[in-house]
Amino acid sequence: MNTRQLPKGWVWMRLGEIAEINPKFTGEYLTDDTEVAFLPMKCVEELTGHLNLFFTRRLSEVKKGYTPFIEGDLLFAKITPCMENGKVAIAHGLKNGIGFGSTEFHVIRLPESFPRKLLFFFLIREDLRRDAQRNMTGSAGQLRVPVHYMHQIPIPLPPLPEQHRIVARIEGLFTRLDAGVAALKKIKAQLKRYRQAVLRDAFQGKLTQEWREDHKGELEPASALLERIKREHPKNAQGKYKELPSLDTSDLPDLPEGWVWTITSDVCSSVRDGTHDTPRYVEEGIPLVTSKNLKEDGLDFTTTKNISIEDHKKISVRSGVENGDILFAMIGTVGNPVVVQTDRLFSIKNVGLFKKNQSFLRSKYLKFWLASWTFNEILEKGKLSKGTTQKFIPLEHLRILPLPLSSFTEQHKIVEEIERRLSVADEIGKAVDQSLKQSVRLRQSILKRAFEGKLVPQDPSDEPADKLLERIREGNRSPALMSLRGA
Repeated sequence: MNTRQLPKGWVWMRLGEIAEINPKFTGEYLTDDTEVAFLPMKCVEELTGHLNLFFTRRLSEVKKGYTPFIEGDLLFAKITPCMENGKVAIAHGLKNGIGFGSTEFHVIRLPESFPRKLLFFFLIREDLRRDAQRNMTGSAGQLRVPVHYMHQIPIPLPPLPEQHRIVARIEGLFTRLDAGVAALKKIKAQLKRYRQAVLRDAFQGKLTQEWREDHKGELEPASALLERIKREHPKNAQGKYKELPSLDTSDLPDLPEGWVWTITSDVCSSVRDGTHDTPRYVEEGIPLVTSKNLKEDGLDFTTTKNISIEDHKKISVRSGVENGDILFAMIGTVGNPVVVQTDRLFSIKNVGLFKKNQSFLRSKYLKFWLASWTFNEILEKGKLSKGTTQKFIPLEHLRILPLPLSSFTEQHKIVEEIERRLSVADEIGKAVDQSLKQSVRLRQSILKRAFEGKLVPQDPSDEPADKLLERIREGNRSPALMSLRGA
C-alpha cells in the first residue's frame, strides 16, 4: 500500500476493497430479443469519458464473446495503446440499462454511495496510466493490464462530503478548460481552411495574377515547357518517346492564360512505388517508410521499422528514393505528400514516388498541388482511388494524376507566395498546439492536486473516510451480496 502522507480524515484503500472487477452478467430476466447498447473500443473517447452510443444489438447477438456491463459501471481499456491513451468511461444512457462491448475492457462496479466521477478522474491520471503500463503482461502489441493489478490499485479515499466537493471542483475547472480547448480547436480548423484557400488560389493563378501581368511576354508558355520536357524525357528501348495517356480536361477547372493541364508522368522523371509486401524486420538496418510516416512537416522516422540491407537493395531497384523526390501515401489516408529533404537511406512500402525533375518542375509545386482540396476533389470525381473500407490508389493511376502546369519561372513565384502566406499560419498553429499541450498538463496538475487533498478545503466535521470504508466493506460482506456474486 502507498505510504504517502494523506490529509487528515483520508485513508488508503485498494480498488478491490470497494469495487467488483469484471462482475458476471446476470440477465436471466432478459429475453434474447432485448435490445442492448453495443460499444466497440473506438466509441470511447480518450480522457474525456465521452461515449458514442451509435449501436444497439439484440442480446442473443452479443451475450457470448463480448464484455457485459450495466448503467453506472466504469469501463477501463486494458490493452495497449488504448489504456495508455486514457480510454476510460462511465457507462450511461445504455439501451435498457445494459451494454456489451469490447473484450478489452475491464469493468468496475462501485457501491451506489461511491461517486463514480471521483474514480473516473483518478483513473485518467497520467501517474496511474504509467504505473499500469509498467505492470502490463503479454506479448508486444498485445500487452494488457492484468485483473490482479486492478484489484490492487491503491486509492486515497477522502471523506464522502469531500469526495463530492472534489468532483464538483474538478468539473468546474475542466468545464472552463474545455471551453478554452474548444476555442483553440476552432482556430486550428480555421487555419486549415485558410491553408486550403491559399492553395486553391495558388493553382487558380490568383496569387500570381499581378506578377504575371507585370511579366507578360517574358514567360514561356507551359505548352512550350511540355514540348521541351518531351524532348528530354527518358526513352524506351526503341529510342522513341514513350507515349503517355491523354488527359480528358472537360471536367477540370479553367486555368489562367499560358497554363496547361498535364499528368504527373509528363513532368516527373518517373513515377514509381515501393514494395507492397512485408519484408522481414530486423533490429538494426534500413528504415522502411510507410504511409503513417508521411507527416505535414515531413518524414517521421521515429516509428519506422528496419529491414535488412539486402531487402533494401531489392526495393531500391524498384524505387530508389533521393533527396528532392515527392512521396505520396497510396493506401489508407491517400495523400499526405512529402518532399524528401534528407540523404538518409530508406525504403518505402505502399508509398508512391514522384521522381524529381529539377529542370522543369519544382518539387514543392507538385507537393502543394497534391496537398490541395482541389486536387482531392478531382481525385474523387475521377475515381482514381479505389476501395471502400480502406482506400488505395494503384500505380497506374499515380502516373496519370492531373496537374495544372505553369511556366517554370512562375512555379518558383507560386511556391514563394504559398510559403510566405503559410509561414504566418504555421506560427499561429505552433502557438495553438503549444497551448493545447499546456491544457493537457494543466488538466493533469488539477487531478494531482485533487488526490493530494489540495484542491478543495477540508472540513473537520466530515466523517472520516475510514468509517465510510468500513461500511463499504461490511456491505460487500453482506450475505445477500455474497450470494449475488456466487460466493
